[in-house]
Amino acid sequence: MELGSPESFTRLGTLGVEEEFYIVDDAGRPTSGIDDLVYGDDDPPEPLAGRLDHELFQFTIETQTPLIERPEDAAEHVRAVRDALVEHAANHGYQIAGAGLHPTAKWRELEHAEKPRYRAQLDRIRYPQHRNTTAGLHVHVGVDDADKATWIANELRWYLPPMLALSANSPYWNGFDTGLESARAKIFEALPNTGMPTAFEDFEAFQRFERRMVELGSINDRGELWYDVRPHTGHGTVEVRTPDGQSDSAVVLAFVEYVHALVLDLAERYEDGESGTDLRRELLDENKWRAMRYGHDASFIDRSAEETVDLATFVDDECDRLGVSGLRDVFDRESGADRQRRVRDEDGLDALCESVLLSS
Repeated sequence: MELGSPESFTRLGTLGVEEEFYIVDDAGRPTSGIDDLVYGDDDPPEPLAGRLDHELFQFTIETQTPLIERPEDAAEHVRAVRDALVEHAANHGYQIAGAGLHPTAKWRELEHAEKPRYRAQLDRIRYPQHRNTTAGLHVHVGVDDADKATWIANELRWYLPPMLALSANSPYWNGFDTGLESARAKIFEALPNTGMPTAFEDFEAFQRFERRMVELGSINDRGELWYDVRPHTGHGTVEVRTPDGQSDSAVVLAFVEYVHALVLDLAERYEDGESGTDLRRELLDENKWRAMRYGHDASFIDRSAEETVDLATFVDDECDRLGVSGLRDVFDRESGADRQRRVRDEDGLDALCESVLLSS
């Protein structure tokens, strides 16, 4: 049984970025491309070699950056991975799309991957996993102490719904407009071991839970704890898994910038002996619902649980407090969900599919 250890947490501030994408044909429609792109005879170009995998469906694919030592190098690495993926796909006659859900994907018409891990999940989870055509963005930040990482993950929970609201890029699912800004988040929550986690007293408590879930047969491996944030006991990171997938790398890099700055800020607050935020998980769940439903127009129950704060105020406060700017740029632009709806209304479904193709 492969389980991580507290010894994995050795470095503070390193970065890793995982992105999930859709393989589409020349018309921008979902197509089965895993066998060509992942299992084909030709190796993918650098920096994809050894860092390209697929997800549950044959039209989904995941990339990973190399370990990023300095945050200022994140843009170069993220864009290099995306450019390499687009090139690799084009060499096989495909294109790559980025969104929380592909707007034309109908899960009943799409083939699942044959990888044993995914077949086991389909057999165990059944319907919720059979329809899971989601794609997200995951940001890892290295933390140099296991208990610190657990405390940071606990504290990050309040910040996740505003991040989801800013990233909302999945109004369409299974061929219809859901009325949500991030339908991906709601579809994904149908799986077990997802959504907003509870707080853990310390790393030992989290590791005990992780081990017990494997030993009792609830999950096959620790990677199947799909919560919105988690201490990653293998990489020695805190992993934020909240945002929708994106076509535009600038949006991705805004979240990378913010998550990195926020983790470092929380690390300093932990070292200063700050007590954790005591907020019921049900209130955090309510905030997440507001993000899914309203996107950029959402307001959130604040950490006092006495008032609400709108997303514009959250963005201004966080950018000023942490000295970052990307979140403000994301908020000031048209949201992904609004853009998808506008393009479809003005120019039709073909234009919508084209609009979510990758731009570096």
